[in-house]
Amino acid sequence: MSRLPLHTVESAPEASRPFLERSQAANGFLPNLVASLANAPVALETYLTVGEINGRSGLTLAEREAVQITAAAIHGCGFCVAGHTAVALKKAQLLPTIVDALRDGVTSGDARLDAVAELTRDVITTRGAVADTSLAAFRAAGFSDANALEVVLGVSLATLCNFANNLAQNELNPQLAAFRWEAHARVA
Repeated sequence: MSRLPLHTVESAPEASRPFLERSQAANGFLPNLVASLANAPVALETYLTVGEINGRSGLTLAEREAVQITAAAIHGCGFCVAGHTAVALKKAQLLPTIVDALRDGVTSGDARLDAVAELTRDVITTRGAVADTSLAAFRAAGFSDANALEVVLGVSLATLCNFANNLAQNELNPQLAAFRWEAHARVA
């Protein structure tokens, strides 16, 4: 059970209602993350706005999902790992073996996604002060300096939703149950 109220469109503060309506229409259900963020309309607006901006980055959907899954696993947010697993499999069309590797923090065999995941881990564990060799490895995988900053953008988005879910202790929506993830060891 969530430690924070899970709002519906009807019960939410007025300023949150348009965001809840939009999220429900986009997902076909109201994710508990969004329902709990509705308690703070500015937090909900920030999450959805930064998500839209992140979607315009130069990283592909698969690469953006690699950031989100990696960060969520490091942050121990099972809700977000499950939600981004669903997107990675259904929308980004990633192979289950690649998604499992991202969830487990191990090499997937996809050089570009592995480079994204590695930089994501480094950005989180060093608080952005990655070693020159880490940035060079990311560039060697075909990424630009703009892409490196877009990884930081993705980490910032992940931090907001991962920490909000961890604070709220949101239960997984039934629509995400097939993608459940339990932290068995820290990925970082």
